[in-house]
Amino acid sequence: MTTFLGIPGTGNLRGTEPFPTAARRELRNVQMRRNVAHATHTIRTKRLGAVAECPDWEQLREAGSALKRSALARLPELLVELEANVTARGGVVHWARDATEANEIITDLIRSAGADEVVKVKSMATQEIGLNEHLESVGIAAIETDLAELIVQLGHDTPSHILVPAIHRNRAEIRAIFAREMPDAGHLTDEPRVLAMAARAHLRRKFLSAKVAISGANFGVADTGTLAVVESEGNGRMCLTLPRTLISVMGIEKIVPRFTDLEVFMQLLPRSSTAERMNPYTSMWTGVHDGDGPQEFHLVLLDNGRTKVLGDPVGREALKCIRCSACLNVCPVYERTGGHAYGSVYPGPIGAILSPQLTGTDGHRDPNASLPFASSLCGACFDACPVRIDIPSILVHLRAQQVDSERHGLPGGQDLAMKATAWAMRSPRRFALAEKGLALGRLVAGRDHRISTLPWPASRWTTSRDVPEPPAETFRQWWARTHAGDGHE
Repeated sequence: MTTFLGIPGTGNLRGTEPFPTAARRELRNVQMRRNVAHATHTIRTKRLGAVAECPDWEQLREAGSALKRSALARLPELLVELEANVTARGGVVHWARDATEANEIITDLIRSAGADEVVKVKSMATQEIGLNEHLESVGIAAIETDLAELIVQLGHDTPSHILVPAIHRNRAEIRAIFAREMPDAGHLTDEPRVLAMAARAHLRRKFLSAKVAISGANFGVADTGTLAVVESEGNGRMCLTLPRTLISVMGIEKIVPRFTDLEVFMQLLPRSSTAERMNPYTSMWTGVHDGDGPQEFHLVLLDNGRTKVLGDPVGREALKCIRCSACLNVCPVYERTGGHAYGSVYPGPIGAILSPQLTGTDGHRDPNASLPFASSLCGACFDACPVRIDIPSILVHLRAQQVDSERHGLPGGQDLAMKATAWAMRSPRRFALAEKGLALGRLVAGRDHRISTLPWPASRWTTSRDVPEPPAETFRQWWARTHAGDGHE
């Protein structure tokens, strides 16, 4: 067990194309942008109201941040304590170094239970390891029971948001998916209640027949061996109580020392995620109990790169994340590009710092290498984060690491641009000539007085952001015109 910590994992998080390439494609998806903008605006507005009700909100954030930081500092001993308490209460703990090991453990447990189908509670950890795809490859069907996850699964799609995976779909699109994939659903309209009832009827048979359920865990409590899952629909409660065998996959950073610590997080999480005062369904279980709930409980503790992240004094702050998605809902980059552009299980600002750290990056050719550049440094994500993760500072830290790694190869476009700028700015004469040259930019600016397209290498900039039209007069020219003859240069 002591050798478990410190072994870098390999994840299922690596995208197939850099963020700028994917973002350009997603920016052309007008319907997706409209759906995401509407949803994030609604969630953001509701959250502000829920947070405003708490006069001690900032103190809660401070407490949550301190608790998570303390738990990470004591991670090895807390994990040992958690294992002992889970085992003492009839559970079995498994340790998985990476995605491959976790998937193999889970597959063996399902087969031992004599099942070829499982029901699943929404879980980012199982998405991270690619569990559904792995189970399908070995002939085991994994049924997502969260409504949004079900929409994504039936639509043969990929999630685009941590909390609301189908945020990029509207009601008409969901109705079309259900009509195609649920032949017994009958007449469907795009009314939310009609769609929810169709999903309920579709899933009820699965709940009642499933032998095995798989869940994640929002929190694992070291001093009691208790696991907790918070959700809003009740599907999680069905999965966690009906099947005979329950397998829970928990990232090792989800641990908290004491049961009383949950008091803080149960106030922070609902308000930051669903903008509710308290979570509609909070399920907690401690081991197994004769005649009540699952009779076999297995906990898979997942590293998958987390101890590697823990070794970075700056980057380790990302492990405090409680997966509330508040940072996504305030991020202007996420709102315009949607979750699919990130090519990662964890999109948005938290994905921009967590995904590249969990998987590592292999120079500028690795798609994950672009993720630290996929969020602005406006600071809105830090203001929204309930556990005060300083995402902008970590972004700058990871960008510096990426630049340093690229210096060992041929200089990139950014390096050349910075070198040219430094050369011009080291000489007043050269800088003055460069200022005059900027006037040419007025010839290519559009009616909105912005430059959206420039030839290479400047295209590396304009493909992701516009450039303001240069002013008609430089500061030097203005000064010469307005202060002529006053003796000042």
